Amino acid sequence: MLKKDMSHICKAISGISPYIRFVGVIGESGELHTYKRRQDLVPLLNHKNAQFQFSHIAMKTDLEGFFDKNLGEVEFVWEERKKVQTISFAIKKSRIWVSIDKKVIRSEMLRIIDFCLPIVKKYSE
Repeated sequence: MLKKDMSHICKAISGISPYIRFVGVIGESGELHTYKRRQDLVPLLNHKNAQFQFSHIAMKTDLEGFFDKNLGEVEFVWEERKKVQTISFAIKKSRIWVSIDKKVIRSEMLRIIDFCLPIVKKYSE
């Protein structure tokens, strides 16, 4: 995936909702290629823990590939945590990781997912 495509994905997804905290493109080895963070936002993870999180996402992506033949490829993963909600989308060997404010109601989460899917699909082809 080209760097300009990655930047476009981050910009497009971050503009979907004011509740989106962070959008990042994570490579297959867990490296953060590009990101967009909401202005004036204090990150929940420090630099070291963010690197661990991205490595974890890369490992999970690799493991999920074992089940693709039987279950189909993962379209997205939605996690609800105590402080934040996250969604991740696969684009080839990369992951788009999105964190969203915890206070967001489920209908807004579904709206965010519905608006992300066409963006992801465009770059998956």
